[in-house]
Amino acid sequence: MDIENIIHAVRNHRVRITDHADEESFNDGLTYDEIYISVIHGQIIEDYPNDKPYPSCLIMGKNFSGEPIHSVWAYNPGTLWAVLVTVYRPNPKRWIDWKVRVKK
Repeated sequence: MDIENIIHAVRNHRVRITDHADEESFNDGLTYDEIYISVIHGQIIEDYPNDKPYPSCLIMGKNFSGEPIHSVWAYNPGTLWAVLVTVYRPNPKRWIDWKVRVKK
């Protein structure tokens, strides 16, 4: 997955937000502006090439205050739209430098 495709979709307002992502953003007190800025300045930390209907990826970025945000995005190459699948504030006990999952 190419993060530039997702960034381009975000910058051009071609984003679909799932109900789940909408609920999670509300629960974690995240605005869409800070989610979008975290993607624009973020990086892919996990790829999910077998997700359906489109491959997806986990992006780690930071909001305006420098707090980490994780968001899962899918991308439809046919329509050039990005889909925000879910978003959350990562738990520091489960991540190393917000980028690597802690092994159980």
